[in-house]
Amino acid sequence: MLKMSPDDKLKDLKDRIREKGRLLISYSGGVDSSLLAKLAHDVLGEGALAVILDSEAYSRSELNEAVALADSLGLRLRVERFYILDDQAFSQNPATRCYICKKRSSAILKRVAQKEGISCIADGVNADDLDDYRPGIAACSEEGIWHPFVDSGITKKDIRSLAQYMGLPVWDKPSSACLASRIPYNERITREGLRMVEEGEEYLKSLGFGQLRVRSQGKTARIELDEQELKRVLACKQEIVMRLKGIGFEYVTLDLEGYRSGSLNEVL
Repeated sequence: MLKMSPDDKLKDLKDRIREKGRLLISYSGGVDSSLLAKLAHDVLGEGALAVILDSEAYSRSELNEAVALADSLGLRLRVERFYILDDQAFSQNPATRCYICKKRSSAILKRVAQKEGISCIADGVNADDLDDYRPGIAACSEEGIWHPFVDSGITKKDIRSLAQYMGLPVWDKPSSACLASRIPYNERITREGLRMVEEGEEYLKSLGFGQLRVRSQGKTARIELDEQELKRVLACKQEIVMRLKGIGFEYVTLDLEGYRSGSLNEVL
């Protein structure tokens, strides 16, 4: 599949989508789900429905950007509230946190799909995602959520290439994840903790940093950045320390290993 041309890859995906007739897409505004939602819209028109699950762990800026992008692409969109912190099993933040979340979110997506008369739900999981510890993917698979990129052997690199080929503005958008992924396992997830992480990351983004994470470990902020930006962050370290302490952190640290997707999984 990787040796296929962009046109061939797009045709393969569109053919798979067309076979479904109608499709609900779990949409977040990231490059993966955006590409899938756009393809579904192109193929199925009003038969495609993108659904955002708006939880406490979904940053306000990501939500606003996702809604704006959907509008610009002409997608049919629904935003459903998802109160995941009400689930004590999730808030306790075990290593199965993502599994718990996806089980709950799948139930909401299924309810929406049933009301809309849609029998198939898809997400933007790609072939590379299977290489990491992703209990959420297992939960989705158990719930019958379809992974079209996996079926087509499409990787993250493929997705970015295809999104650029199609002219999607998010083709090079840094990878994101829910804010709960910034909290170490077994450390309770609270609204206040999520707020601190969100404000910290938004501040660093305002300084022009791209791919980043603010990992919260108790009252310590551990900043992860792409390696080429480590020197630049030190040039404004005093300002950053003051701002993050103002947000509520007591200590501010820089991870010298740089940004790694799912770095909190390393302890597993």
